[in-house]
Amino acid sequence: MTLRKHIHNLLANEDLNFLLTNRLPRRWLTQMVGRFSQIENPLVARASIAIWKFFSDLDLSEAKKQHFKSMHDCFTRELKDGARSIDQAADVMSSPVDAIVGAHGPITGTQVFQAKGFPYTLEDLLGTEEDLSDWRNGTFVTLRLTSSMYHRFHAPYDCTVDKVRYFSGDTWNVNPIALKRVEKLFCKNERAFISTRLIGNSPLHGQHIALVPVAAILVASIRLHFLNVLLHMGYRGAKTIACDASFGKGQEMGWFQHGSTVIVLAPAGFALCEGLAQGTQVRMGQALLRWQG
Repeated sequence: MTLRKHIHNLLANEDLNFLLTNRLPRRWLTQMVGRFSQIENPLVARASIAIWKFFSDLDLSEAKKQHFKSMHDCFTRELKDGARSIDQAADVMSSPVDAIVGAHGPITGTQVFQAKGFPYTLEDLLGTEEDLSDWRNGTFVTLRLTSSMYHRFHAPYDCTVDKVRYFSGDTWNVNPIALKRVEKLFCKNERAFISTRLIGNSPLHGQHIALVPVAAILVASIRLHFLNVLLHMGYRGAKTIACDASFGKGQEMGWFQHGSTVIVLAPAGFALCEGLAQGTQVRMGQALLRWQG
């Protein structure tokens, strides 16, 4: 058995994986790795990326460039032009990210699930002061990014962004092992609530969609193109930021510093597109939710 295979088998042990990724000093480790990842030294960058490749399925063949000035530069890489196609169907909301479909389904009142037997509410996730009427009894999809995936997220439809709310929190790992063990994990971690309104000449016009990027260990930083601040553990600015930004379907909105999760909240009338299920891998721009009317 190769060393790589042996290490992967060890990490597949749920108890060991949980111990290594969640019982360490998470905030300190996240800050340390965040600083290390931005060291702009060719030797450090090459060595870091080589180690990253060894422990994951990192594939840079679709990256716009092949030489990176730092590990952070590789984390936030752009794709070659044309690497993703955007589903332009008028009744389809496309995936904002490359991801693995996690928990999904109807929202019962305001209750959703992070994993079987682990419910949380939209109030837990977004706060009690938020108007949740658009998503009450609606639909949700959890999209999990792995560390090796493309980390930028894009508009799922032609839309405007009217508000961003930032929630400071912990940096628990968001892998399936942790989601089965830590109650209300998404509601404890660093996250942002992005309020969007769909626009255009289609049945989707006027629908309110929420995108909730959730940070995690090594990942507690979110960059949005339409804000001049970096949302991270050291952010001390306004928690609610009014916005007036417009995006076309598939247009880039921002990125994570690493991999994590995006929770999509949609009103009643949307359903997960055919062929998708928990564990299915989707690519940015692929049909994710379809309007049923």
